[in-house]
Amino acid sequence: MTKSKTLHGIPEAQFVADVAAFLSESGGTITEAMQKQDELLSKYKMLLENIRVQQARLKVQIPDIKNCLHIIGEMRSRKASEESLSTRYLLSDQVFVQATVPPTDKVCLWLGANVMLEYDLDAAEELLTANLGKAQTKLDGALLDIDFLRAQITTTEVTIARLHNHQVALRRQAQAKA
Repeated sequence: MTKSKTLHGIPEAQFVADVAAFLSESGGTITEAMQKQDELLSKYKMLLENIRVQQARLKVQIPDIKNCLHIIGEMRSRKASEESLSTRYLLSDQVFVQATVPPTDKVCLWLGANVMLEYDLDAAEELLTANLGKAQTKLDGALLDIDFLRAQITTTEVTIARLHNHQVALRRQAQAKA
């Protein structure tokens, strides 16, 4: 049933042009074929929702990384001019603190899972630049997967409709004969 896959392993939906031939190849009934297509459709929808959640997370993460890179650049310029940096930072949920940061070549980065590490400015910029590239690549992949999944959902819905229409046509033929 699945002939090809995308880069991320999402199976491609099979377009059914001839329902009778499809049913004879699969060796099942219309009801079984519709159940398989319904199951496939629900898998596609679940995958789509998961990828949309990932996309939303990345859309928040990318501006945060860019902001951190901007702050590192600002810290570099302040260090060169020996000028303190006045800023507000997030201490905890919805709690901001005013701070004056003396010129320094060190910065602490929040890595997640309650882990914060101190980096020099060059290492922090290198890490954040790499993370930004990875996040943008993941976002581009998520957008491609969303487009692919939408097409697969449409193909699967069309297949379900064709199976249903074929079932209705068979019933009408049986009623006409009776």
